[in-house]
Amino acid sequence: MKYQDCVEAVQAVDEEPGAGAPRLASANINPTTGLATDYLNHFNEAIMLLEMLSGCPECLDDFLGWRPMSYREHFLASGFKGRDMAIAAYDDADPALRNCLDTLAGTMTAVLEATRAAMTADMPREAAATLANRAAAWLKPLVARAGAVINGETDSGLGTAIVPQAVVDGLMKR
Repeated sequence: MKYQDCVEAVQAVDEEPGAGAPRLASANINPTTGLATDYLNHFNEAIMLLEMLSGCPECLDDFLGWRPMSYREHFLASGFKGRDMAIAAYDDADPALRNCLDTLAGTMTAVLEATRAAMTADMPREAAATLANRAAAWLKPLVARAGAVINGETDSGLGTAIVPQAVVDGLMKR
């Protein structure tokens, strides 16, 4: 998805939520976008494990056990009280917003899978801790941007939507 497409998708989301808005909001689903931040817990769990690796190397097995999940898979496997509603709202959400979120999730998954693959090698503890900390640092802004898409937010400083291409561009400049 192109940068401008994501910008337009986030900006095009209705300001006035529909009649189902109170039900969605009570289920912790953004009534404007139809997306739920609970999905980000899947990635936050992996980030937490990465951050713990330097002081707790025995967490490596837990990190290596992390597996990617799509939005639907996450909610189907979760105990989230409104999981059926979350899946239905996702299916009804603006396709461009879903694509933005899915692109960000795909980027986060790629970082996590590459990190996991590198850590399965016989890597010295210090190198594993450094890699884990770097991966967590790369992932945190991606999670924040995914949260912004879920909440229909824009980057107030630029007035543009926070989108995957901008994230990749920013990471490449580091």
